[in-house]
Amino acid sequence: MSIQKGLTILLAGASVLTSSMSFAAEEVNVYSYRQPFLIQPMMKEFTAETGVKVNILFAKKGLIERIKREGELSKADLMLTSDFSRLALFTEDGLAQPVESHVLDKNIPSKFHGATKEWFALTSRARAIYSSVERVGPTPNITYQDLATPAFKGKVCMRSGKHPYNISLLASIIAHEGEAKAKTWLEGLKANLARKPQGNDRAQVKAVKEGLCDYALTNSYYLGKMLNDPKQVSWAEAVHINFPNQATTGTHVNVSGISLAKYAPNKENAIKLIEFLSGDVAQGMYAEINYEYPVKEDVKPSKLVASWGEFKQDDIKLSDIAAQHKTAIKLMDEVKFDL
Repeated sequence: MSIQKGLTILLAGASVLTSSMSFAAEEVNVYSYRQPFLIQPMMKEFTAETGVKVNILFAKKGLIERIKREGELSKADLMLTSDFSRLALFTEDGLAQPVESHVLDKNIPSKFHGATKEWFALTSRARAIYSSVERVGPTPNITYQDLATPAFKGKVCMRSGKHPYNISLLASIIAHEGEAKAKTWLEGLKANLARKPQGNDRAQVKAVKEGLCDYALTNSYYLGKMLNDPKQVSWAEAVHINFPNQATTGTHVNVSGISLAKYAPNKENAIKLIEFLSGDVAQGMYAEINYEYPVKEDVKPSKLVASWGEFKQDDIKLSDIAAQHKTAIKLMDEVKFDL
């Protein structure tokens, strides 16, 4: 049996998914934008508890397009994403179906699922602003809006504006302030960048350590990852994590999430897996292993994450942010943000 080129293999104990593979009754097929090592512990636990095998097809891009091409013959049961933006695209393209589940209604607050229950968040992470320990210090009163003001000229680093994390943030600002104000903010932010948008979230923190900029726009869970990576711990120790907009709307939170595919061949097992991932065991594992915030309200974050302090989250519904997704992409193009 050959493994299709360009895709990453998978979990110990779980099958690898290929287009020519035959499937047994007790399994579920997950198309995943989340890297296998991040979700392997949860999937192994699910299989141990239910006997249902998890087959995962991982790719950094192109999975939504693949499901479109496969149509009714698609083997995909679930789409698992590392960001909200792709969940919005998946549902906008008519590739999902709603899930009615008392378990999910109980475990996942309404602000963390789609208006018609075609997607569900599994974890959240703050879109934080990191500040230099050496040159700035902690800035607990900072706002996203501050990043576009003259005082921050040449001091901000961030990855591509087109990355889903930044599209989601911009969409939230549109939802709160309207398109015109959001565009003005985006133009100001672009003018304040210390360098052309590049690299991933961790690279922005590295740039702060190296003195290229004083502030980085980066997800919260990367701080935990860097603190536990001997090669990157010095980057993490060079910054303070700040949760923006505490006196106003609250900090924007992005999510990882999951959606039931429209033509899911193993629908029952797929719903079982979503329910499991929303429960205490999986939510606790997400918190301890990945440094993410559980969406299930009675599951606590890890001790490390808790040490960063509590913060006020933006309470806007993700479905309201999803409604501004296309407008956010349009604005990024209009201001030529990455150029």
